[in-house]
Amino acid sequence: MISRDEYIAMVGKEVGISEWHLVDQGRIDAFAAATEDHQFIHVDPARARETPFGTTIAHGFLTMSLLSVFSYEALPQLRDVAMGVNYGTDKVRFISPVKADSRVRGRFVLTEATLRKPNELFTRTSATVEIEGEDKPALVADWLGLVYFK
Repeated sequence: MISRDEYIAMVGKEVGISEWHLVDQGRIDAFAAATEDHQFIHVDPARARETPFGTTIAHGFLTMSLLSVFSYEALPQLRDVAMGVNYGTDKVRFISPVKADSRVRGRFVLTEATLRKPNELFTRTSATVEIEGEDKPALVADWLGLVYFK
């Protein structure tokens, strides 16, 4: 646990790297069911083998949604927090596809931390989703958050 001021002092620094997480066909299928996005490139391994990827790939939004679990593992915990809120993104780019059975992790750099009210901290974090064994990341994003203190 660190203080709000200690966290603010981390602007410009890498603040965490998550564990690796498997993105298997079961996870891809569950995401397709939840979002009703059943495009064959995600859910039909036979047809996907005929594409340049040679296999099914995760939905870009599935990859992006994993930022939450990555952040729980990687970001410092702040003292006296009432709650944190996902405030959105200013920029997201899906750089490389995440092929089924790949492992991914999140890497975070705190780029802004501004106290907007006495108990509200606005944060901007550069988030990168790395694919194990790949040179290019799956995703890069400017992720915005609000942290409310007790």
